[in-house]
Amino acid sequence: MTFALTVRFVLRPGALPAFLPLVEANAATSVREEPGCLRFDVCTPEAGGPGDGDEVFLYELYEDAAAFDAHLATPHFLAFDAATRDLVADKRVARLHARVHAR
Repeated sequence: MTFALTVRFVLRPGALPAFLPLVEANAATSVREEPGCLRFDVCTPEAGGPGDGDEVFLYELYEDAAAFDAHLATPHFLAFDAATRDLVADKRVARLHARVHAR
């Protein structure tokens, strides 16, 4: 069964310009270099909406939980995690099973 993960980052005020290129690079490298990473979306609030500039939402799909566990050990994830630690005020992770796929 496909493994899904959502992550909601609440950033410290003014941290988005520093955070966004780091998370986008992590996402692109994950999809490009990890065979078990099927999808990695980086989402931000609409301009002018609630939380504008303070939140980033990730939606990730992996072949299975083992592929996600392997992701956590990659050099690009470890570098991202270390580089963004001081930019994040709160982080919420949900581990899920993806049952339906749509195009």
